[in-house]
Amino acid sequence: MKSNKPRINMITKGSSKRQILVSMSLDNINKIMVLSNKYIVNINKALKKIRSEVMADFIQADNKGFSITTNKVISNIDLNIIEKYIKNIDVINSEDIMTSRLPQSKSYLKILDILYLIRDTNVPITSKVIEKVLQFMHIFNNVTLVSKPKIIKALSKLDIVVVLIDIWDVQSSAKAKSLINRYFNVGRYIATV
Repeated sequence: MKSNKPRINMITKGSSKRQILVSMSLDNINKIMVLSNKYIVNINKALKKIRSEVMADFIQADNKGFSITTNKVISNIDLNIIEKYIKNIDVINSEDIMTSRLPQSKSYLKILDILYLIRDTNVPITSKVIEKVLQFMHIFNNVTLVSKPKIIKALSKLDIVVVLIDIWDVQSSAKAKSLINRYFNVGRYIATV
């Protein structure tokens, strides 16, 4: 007999299909972990209210956030309930919650033709500047970076860098494929993915 429940096929090595990954500041992580048992009980109450068969088992922290492990593969509805609860915890700063998502695959991309020095300065470009540029470009709207962009100077005599980015993607790499060979502006120059 086939189940009508949605199946989630996005995983990253080491993560389970029964985990929710929540990225947030270290301060928030510490506050969550102090009362983690209370939050698990409250998450389960919220899931019971919508008659979900999913139950949260435990919370585990690392230096980037924490993961909530559940008894079954969760749906997007379950994810939304858990995310809403986490954002309403009164002891944490909800603005420091970066993302809340199911485990996914990673895709690696290269961005070419970005200048090494910030225009009209002698200051080298930084990963923070690159992140801000990517945030405002419409082609990166549904893209979440796994880590900070890596900047590599192409040749010592050229004023050009290669930017390496890792993004969260689905197993088919659909997000990465949609970005390959796309162009966008960085100041007056055109960069290529």
